[in-house]
Parts: sequence; structure tokens; C-alpha cells
Amino acid sequence: MKIAIYSRGGEHIQLADLQNLTDALNAVKVNPVVHEDIFNQFRNELTNVEGYTTFADSEDLDDSFDCLISLGGDGTMLDTVTLVRDKNIPVLGVNFGRLGFLASLGKENLEAAVQALVTRSYAVDKRTLVHLDANIPMFGETPYALNEFAIHKRETSPMIKIHTYLNGEFLNTYWADGLIVSTPTGSTGYSLSCNGPVVFPESQSFVITPVAPHNLNVRPIIVPDNNIISFEVEGRTDQFICALDSRRETVGKQVQLAVKKENFTISLVRLHEKNFLQTLREKLAWGFDTRN
Repeated sequence: MKIAIYSRGGEHIQLADLQNLTDALNAVKVNPVVHEDIFNQFRNELTNVEGYTTFADSEDLDDSFDCLISLGGDGTMLDTVTLVRDKNIPVLGVNFGRLGFLASLGKENLEAAVQALVTRSYAVDKRTLVHLDANIPMFGETPYALNEFAIHKRETSPMIKIHTYLNGEFLNTYWADGLIVSTPTGSTGYSLSCNGPVVFPESQSFVITPVAPHNLNVRPIIVPDNNIISFEVEGRTDQFICALDSRRETVGKQVQLAVKKENFTISLVRLHEKNFLQTLREKLAWGFDTRN
């Protein structure tokens, strides 16, 4: 079995946590392939590193890997999407951050997760991505996102007008600070904070959610994900921001933008006892009396 480990590092990941994971892998005769940044951060303190190898970027990953373990929060999970790309390597997210919708497995369950990987007693959820097309080069080799594509005004500039079309047919003009097109996975992220609905991962839809709309009768709308959604942007400033998950670029008003469903998916590892409803109840405190 071949397992990669990725993390941004930083204050959330401690030596003991990485050591516990590598020890659990060594116990089942698996030598991990560790991202070189996190390996270099802890290499002088880690024990039993003789058999370890490292990887630097997406080019070092291929279909020989059985899984990539992401140590961090949801932001770290979004990083792994740009590493895995279309290689169909399952990703297991272990939460060292705060909320953790994507990385929903607690770090106290590391040993159980390793056993599940070795015995292959886990489920794999296929998650759709949103793909960006533009008339100028944008976002290099990774013009896609797991959570959302967003258009946003720059800093404190006035609101922008976003003319939006479905398969070339006019939908609406949004006078707003911005507009979000989220996948079902992203419906619990930025879109949710802007009053967008939560949709199930298998719902085959996009959610279009305005950010601080000027017209109060404008509400989020759910559309089938076989639509191509295109945009024309107007505003008093010459530039605005485009974002794919946590990555962003500043572009001019003349740019032509359209989003659609990506032609490949991302595989997320889920232990059998976890499902989407359980994650919702746990992370959003549904069904709990918070007055006590």
C-alpha cells in the first residue's frame, strides 16, 4: 500500500500528531510518502524516518497511490484538490482546524483511520468540481474548484453589476458586492455564510448566491449542474476579483467568464459510520439545545 501525507504545517500540526500517524502506518508496514515541506519541518524530531520518501508537487503523484491523507482543516483539503487533480487518488481529511466539513475526521481517530485504509473498510464519495473558462489564461493548470467560483469587487470599491446567463439565456443582473457559484460540497462554505441553502453532495446542482445584493428580492437559486453559467461584469472600477476556493486573481472588466461542471471528480474517503447528515448535525449543532 502506498499512502501520501500532506499538510500546510504551521501551528495546528504538532510533532506528536505527525509521529502518531507515521507510527500507525509503520505498524501496518506502510512507509508513507510525506510532502517535503512538512517533512523538512519535523525531520530532525521524527523517529524511524529511514524508509520515508517525499513528494513536492502534483507531478510526483500518480495512480499507484492508494490514498492521500490531508492533515489540517478544510483549507488544507482544498490544497489537496490542486495536488490530486484528475489522478483519482482518494483523499482522507483529518481535522486539525476549526469547523471541518471536508476534513471531518478528528485527529483522535488517526489509528482507526489507518486500519480502515489498510482493510479497505471505508466508503468513497465522488464530489463534483466547478470549472472556469475564460478568454485569458487564469489559474494555470488548475482552473477548477471543489467549493466555489466567486466574483467579487475589490476592497472598498462600489458594488458591481454581474449580468448572468444560463446556457446563453439571460438569468439576472446582480447589483452586489459579488456572486458565488458553489458546488454541493461548497454549499456549506462561503455560500452558506451568504444565506445560501445546504444541498446534498449527490444533488447534481450548482447554487448561485449573491454577496450583499442591493435588491432585497434577489435570493440564491439552485440550477442543474449541466448548465454553463456565464457572466459579464460592469462597475465603476476597472478591475474585480475572481476566486476558485482560496485562490484568487484580479482581472479587468473586459474578461469573458463562464463556469461549468468539471469533467472529473474528487474522491473523498469517508469512514462508514460517518455520513453527510451526521456531519451536518455535528458541525451546525442541529438538534442540540444550545441554551444549556
